[in-house]
Amino acid sequence: MQDTDPDTAASFAAIADWIRLEQAGGVGSRTARQLLEQLGSPAAIFQAGARALAEFATPAQVRALCAPPSPELAQLLDTTRAWLRQPSHHILTLHDPAYPALLAAIPDPPLLLYIKGRIDLLARPLVAVVGSRNASMQGKAHAEGFARALSEAGLTVVSGMALGVDTAAHEGALAGAGSTIAVIGTGIDRVYPARNRALAHRIAQDGCIVSEYALDTPPVAANFPRRNRIISGLAAGVLVVEAAAESGSLITAQLAAEQGREVFAIPGSIHSALAKGCHQLIREGAQLVETVNEVLAALRVSPLAMPAAAAEPEAVDDIVLSALGHDPVCIDALLERVGCDAGMLGGRLLALELAGLVEQLPGGRVQRVYR
Repeated sequence: MQDTDPDTAASFAAIADWIRLEQAGGVGSRTARQLLEQLGSPAAIFQAGARALAEFATPAQVRALCAPPSPELAQLLDTTRAWLRQPSHHILTLHDPAYPALLAAIPDPPLLLYIKGRIDLLARPLVAVVGSRNASMQGKAHAEGFARALSEAGLTVVSGMALGVDTAAHEGALAGAGSTIAVIGTGIDRVYPARNRALAHRIAQDGCIVSEYALDTPPVAANFPRRNRIISGLAAGVLVVEAAAESGSLITAQLAAEQGREVFAIPGSIHSALAKGCHQLIREGAQLVETVNEVLAALRVSPLAMPAAAAEPEAVDDIVLSALGHDPVCIDALLERVGCDAGMLGGRLLALELAGLVEQLPGGRVQRVYR
């Protein structure tokens, strides 16, 4: 990794040029990369002059690149330099030797990566686990269980720190040796959603948070689909746990396929809206997986010695669980199956829900949860 000591003037000047290039109005990442290929470095771009730049950029882009640094940019650079002085804060440029090789090879790699936490995790074998923000209890259980097992097998789990599946995946991965990386869609000095503030602190301490956005960038809707290319680009494969028919997780899976990554999907009930996206991916060629060893085998990682499945405590022969089966069921149908009164069934369902064995779904339906 290049020297990014903010107190080394020459080192920070190089970073400042990258930030200036990334912030240049109207100069997208594609034009910036073309200029870098032709001229070598951001410093060379700013020293080239309008005539040389005009060969590769539009007149508006040339004016933006030739304009003197604005007061707003000066303030951003001061803020960034102060941020870099804090422990475990890093910035990698696209030309840095420590920049993740898989990510550098995608069609649109970020010019800059702002990193908080264990930068060494970026050099480890990575797998992404993504899914619905409005995940079911079963989906969150799958995400946590798969992520924990992947982490225990030595893989670092990448996700987006959203609510639902992402949160469960980070929680599970933190319990294993592989830990986790969160790729966020805001400036790295912000936490979004706010409900994940405690999780973000744990990831910054024991894992790694990554952003391509400048400090203090607020949560903007368009930034979250865009950051998905980083989630898939860092990883050797992407596991989709739950996804509706038109969800952001499908964007990540599509990007992964375009980037030549493995795509895995966990199937669900044909009656579940959150299984539609996974079933679509499987029809389009994603690998259907039921166990973590299937993911490990595809990624050429040694399989785990899986423990024998534990029986559900005090509920293996429960008549309500047996009547529930594997698919969501409405209360009226369950009453007919069980053959008891509504009060007794309601009490038993509440006890099972508190034990984490049953989940209440919208529309008055219930579903058994497998762990």
